[in-house]
Amino acid sequence: MLRDDSPVTEEMVEALADEAERGYDVEEIQRRRGGRPAMGTAPAGVESVRLDPELKRDLLLRAAEEHISVSEVIRRALRRYVKAS
Repeated sequence: MLRDDSPVTEEMVEALADEAERGYDVEEIQRRRGGRPAMGTAPAGVESVRLDPELKRDLLLRAAEEHISVSEVIRRALRRYVKAS
């Protein structure tokens, strides 16, 4: 399935295979700006924390209530905490 939930067709597979067999322009690929959007002045880091089951549940509920990602709930909470210090 594709991002828009449409199926991958045989024609798509053939076209991609043909493109791969012709080879890729590495310089063109390196010029493309892909990936996640910047969040600050430099690439963002990934941190890992352990959460007890109750906190994890509360986090998931809060994210669902606000229609935002769990990561965004965590970022907002950390910003508030750090600025309050």
